[in-house]
Amino acid sequence: MKALIIGGTGTISSAISKLALQKGWDLYLLNRGRNTDRVPDGAKVITADINDEADVKRQIGNMEFDVVADFIAFKPEQVERDVRLFNGRTSQYIFISSASAYQKPLSHYIISESTPLINPYWEYSRDKIACEDYLVSQYRNNGFPVTVIRPSHTYDERGLPLALHGEKGSWQVVDRILKGKPVMIHGDGTSLWVTTYNTDFARAFIGIMGNRKAIGEAIQIMSDEALTWNAMYDLIGDALGVKVNKMHVSSDFLIRCKPDLNGSLLGDKSNSVCFDTSKIKSLVPGFRAEVSFAEGARKCVEYLLSHKEAQIPDEKFEKFCDNMFMFLDEAATIFNNL
Repeated sequence: MKALIIGGTGTISSAISKLALQKGWDLYLLNRGRNTDRVPDGAKVITADINDEADVKRQIGNMEFDVVADFIAFKPEQVERDVRLFNGRTSQYIFISSASAYQKPLSHYIISESTPLINPYWEYSRDKIACEDYLVSQYRNNGFPVTVIRPSHTYDERGLPLALHGEKGSWQVVDRILKGKPVMIHGDGTSLWVTTYNTDFARAFIGIMGNRKAIGEAIQIMSDEALTWNAMYDLIGDALGVKVNKMHVSSDFLIRCKPDLNGSLLGDKSNSVCFDTSKIKSLVPGFRAEVSFAEGARKCVEYLLSHKEAQIPDEKFEKFCDNMFMFLDEAATIFNNL
């Protein structure tokens, strides 16, 4: 199998790259060469900016691939570029979409590949939908061999899945938990969420690469484990050996205070999600996610506590949390004195 991964060093794609090489595939990674520490031994690197179409076209020359997978295409013009670059050069083109593209609010609590795609709250999701629409039209009208993959919240040991965190990652929330400070959870914490560890995702994805039955299909890949946010934070506390001081704040109020949360909350995390995974299991017989959230949380905590470089302070997010809880305490005092 000769495969080209555009990206190849991110949370999801790095696990896929490693597994592809373990299987003896001829693997090429096309990226800007910024995360060289995550390039696995044996991968051939094409150092280029995929957005520089002329340079990429020059570097790949007459190369052809069994599979091309783009992990860093987010807007329609980027997949249009990919079609120009790889039409006639690959037997399968895989686009990484997002489960956040599904209908919000949901009309049915179980999400399948046939659930409508519409998200009025998040531009990121609308762009992914537009990418899918274009690629499907290319498949139907021109035979472009596309497969669409929709991941849910996929993570590795470097990124602890959280309800809310700042721009610098998860450490500041972990730090608050360890110090006994309250941490924010949107709503009442009882909505369901699905996370998937990247090595589980990779096993399913590898089964899709080169799979002719997947051409022209949209496929969601994720774990079957759906947990409430409260349960997830309790498991994070178990991994840290402390009790989490959970404080619940309505999504609407959080967005009033921080409007840029609109997409990630109303357009994603504030919705309960349960996924029908029968399609990926039929295409990749024997696939089952093996890493529970309890185990994944332990892996993340172990990494964060043992890697000083991952313990990045986030003063802006810390101030936001402290101010939020101070305001809520003052508001409660006022109402209690009425």
